[in-house]
Amino acid sequence: MDVKGRVEIDRELCKGCGLCVEACVPKVLHLSARLNASGYTPAEYTGTSCSGCGLCFYACPEPGTLRVWKLMATVAA
Repeated sequence: MDVKGRVEIDRELCKGCGLCVEACVPKVLHLSARLNASGYTPAEYTGTSCSGCGLCFYACPEPGTLRVWKLMATVAA
């Protein structure tokens, strides 16, 4: 699968509920093995194959925790 987007997660705001992980169609999110400062296991992005759909963003109950960037395709002239 081509990379069409990317996800940024603020690991200190994430409560580790896993809703974004479940919503992720290409399965590029997972819960970390490391705890954040609040003692939660935050979600992490694998860094590859994001479709840029934004479903994880809409599933996340914590405002400002997730940002999804849709990448623009370049056209060769």
